Amino acid sequence: MEIYLPIADLPVNVFLVFAMGLAVGFISGMFGIGGGFLMTPLLIFIGVSPAVAVATVASHIAASSFSGALLYWRRRALDLALALMLLVGGLLGTAAGVWLFTQLRAIGQLDLVISLSYVILLSSVGATMIFESVRAVIRLQRGEQFDVRRPGSHTWLHGLPIKVRFKQSRLYVSVIPVWIIGGVIGFLGAIMGIGGGFILVPSLIYLVRVPTSVVIGTSMVLTLVTMASATVLHAATNHLVDAVLALILMVGGVIGAQFGAQAGHRMRSERLRLLLGLLVFAVGLRFAINLVLPPTEIYSFRLLEGE
Repeated sequence: MEIYLPIADLPVNVFLVFAMGLAVGFISGMFGIGGGFLMTPLLIFIGVSPAVAVATVASHIAASSFSGALLYWRRRALDLALALMLLVGGLLGTAAGVWLFTQLRAIGQLDLVISLSYVILLSSVGATMIFESVRAVIRLQRGEQFDVRRPGSHTWLHGLPIKVRFKQSRLYVSVIPVWIIGGVIGFLGAIMGIGGGFILVPSLIYLVRVPTSVVIGTSMVLTLVTMASATVLHAATNHLVDAVLALILMVGGVIGAQFGAQAGHRMRSERLRLLLGLLVFAVGLRFAINLVLPPTEIYSFRLLEGE
């Protein structure tokens, strides 16, 4: 059954879009990520323009993150105080990202920037995650001890000023790196349509030393608020949010996230990171291939506002 998307200006199969939302929602709940790094490319691959895909996927990420965050909240597996500090930088980064998104769209370079960003960011992050995860799995099989610092151990970041105590995470750390991490995630989310969980979760674990027991739920709170803000800003400034497409994705995403969170709770963390790294790297590689292949339509045009 096909339905016409008014903003995307494209007929799509309802069950295909719902299945996409369900699958990405499942992955979102399993890995503690927004899932935008998968959903945005999938929409682009079925013919939705990159600008509409980025703006619309933000609402899907928010819905999936709300469902997952609610589940982790019931388990008391998130640090609300840390999430609020992340949001200070996250909201500022989201506003800056939407502004740059609007400027790039005005000069006609938005599609190229989105594609290049996916290739550079996802390929590098994915390759790093695969390398580290394979090392961890090999050490685990050999029975070697991991040289991992426990939560609360100190790095040079802990020497920065403006320190705050986070009781749930058992941390006493400067909020400056927390604000920076939140700002980067919000900025990337607005530009690329990604929740940024695959960057946020490792950053909180390895830089801030947040315990793994609360890091996924905390990351989902940041993703929820920044993506909801990005949706509102994109709708108000660029008018690119397709409500029909977003609704279908939301329904599938909310259902899938519940099952994904339960599945992720049963898997070992090393294998979760390896699977996530493979997914991230594969998406970056797919965008790289698209950049070198000749396009199906050599010429395209777009009517600018006011002309």
